[in-house]
Amino acid sequence: MPRVRTGPYTRRRRKKWLKEAKGYWGKRKSLYKTARVAVMRAWLSAYRDRKLKKRNFRRLWILRLSAALRPLGISYSQFINYLKKAKIEMNRKVLSELAIRDPEGFGALVKKVVSEPVK
Repeated sequence: MPRVRTGPYTRRRRKKWLKEAKGYWGKRKSLYKTARVAVMRAWLSAYRDRKLKKRNFRRLWILRLSAALRPLGISYSQFINYLKKAKIEMNRKVLSELAIRDPEGFGALVKKVVSEPVK
């Protein structure tokens, strides 16, 4: 059986991992084994944190809404309940942006929702 020379393929595979580790600190960017582990851990963290990012932003929007509603004398949960009963479908991101950029408009929305009779 003839001898198989795998040099070019091995080099190509290793260069692929080292290219992914470009910009890493210390030997993590130049040693194959270390770079490969570092890249795999980075991908794992990136995947996990893409999911966490969504949770964190939702928490931030709820926190902002709660802070904007407190001076108006209504809690966040009551406000969301009133919105659902009034059949107003605005997401928390838009509501929090409205509360920050246009407090008067947000106050008017809250007054309208709270004073509207339940159907």
